[in-house]
Amino acid sequence: MSAMLAARLDSTAIPLPLSPSPPSSIRLRPSPVAGSRSLAPRAAASAPAVVTKPAAAAAAAPLSADRTVVRIGLPSKGRMAEQTLNLLKSCQLSVRQLNPRQYTADIPLIPNLEVWFQRPKDIVRKLQSGDLDLGIVGFDTVSEYGQVNDDLVVVHDALDFGQCRLSLAVPKGGIFENIHSVEDMAKMPEWTEEKPLRVVTGFGYLGAKFLKENGFKHVRLLSADGALESFPPMGMADAIVDLVSSGTTLRENNLKEIEGGVALESQATLVACRRSLHKRKGVLEITHELLERLEAHLRASTELMVTANMRGNSAEDVAERVLSLTSICGLQGPTISPVYCRRDGKVAVEYYAMNAVVPQKLLYKAIQQLRSIGGSGVLVTKLTYIFDEETPRWRNLLTELGL
Repeated sequence: MSAMLAARLDSTAIPLPLSPSPPSSIRLRPSPVAGSRSLAPRAAASAPAVVTKPAAAAAAAPLSADRTVVRIGLPSKGRMAEQTLNLLKSCQLSVRQLNPRQYTADIPLIPNLEVWFQRPKDIVRKLQSGDLDLGIVGFDTVSEYGQVNDDLVVVHDALDFGQCRLSLAVPKGGIFENIHSVEDMAKMPEWTEEKPLRVVTGFGYLGAKFLKENGFKHVRLLSADGALESFPPMGMADAIVDLVSSGTTLRENNLKEIEGGVALESQATLVACRRSLHKRKGVLEITHELLERLEAHLRASTELMVTANMRGNSAEDVAERVLSLTSICGLQGPTISPVYCRRDGKVAVEYYAMNAVVPQKLLYKAIQQLRSIGGSGVLVTKLTYIFDEETPRWRNLLTELGL
């Protein structure tokens, strides 16, 4: 993290009620065709479009009528920016930036789409104002900076990169040595109105909400931009609320996460401006194409195509044996086709080719099971896309929009 610190200490403790706060003003709202779910990554087929829902939505500014191109905001710097470009390239949507000093670029395969490189928090703000129509940004940023606007729709909430968690962390020793949960921490007698718990964070909204929901009564929040792990050792704060991926930086600075201390699970998301989806020409169609490509690629990235030769009396005989295996089921089932050869001058069938899509994590088990029923010459092929008849998230988005 940056060594530059910018801390701001509030002059008074923030009163946090002992009872849990009302329902979160940033929440996942499932569409009518899907059940409730958590923020953790999940299979694409079960994920609905989601919306950031505020306690009191601010009045939305009208969309600019003189703009005809569709705009998408992408992170401008850092690992998130690199991973975003890599994902789009994997979907055959390479971003073309003629001048690295420019903030604009394009995607040749989508002519009416204009790319703008922005800071993540500015992507969220400009989606709210309607200056951007689409954006790729972490869910933590959407939740922190989109809390007062009902106009953000999370079209895809699991782009499979940028995984992290917003977590509460405390020193390993001292008064926290025997503190292992948020519940324990909230009950500590050390925190009083005169001496509140000092928490440093770059997530003022989410941090305060999390502490309120977990019964902290006396808290003072400090705002900082980077190097939060240095605050407790320097005596400037008692705890931090920060993004954590591997936890290595925490451990190297003698800090620890505690049970129940995760405020939010996050990863990269595709977000849209609701008004743009309804009113700006081309936004809904481009969103559909992006969603189709992303879903097809992300689904294929976890699967492999397995082909094996198998002896059998008929295709049905081979299918019967293959369907008895637990790790080989394919998308709808295995494809069995005859392998023709010439014997004694005549065309004959001695083998059948079995093709099936197999999850990567089950590959070795699938090969072992194929061998056990006579499979040989096993070929394994990477998949680029798996297109469904209809992308589940598209149907959920249309439901969310009332279309």
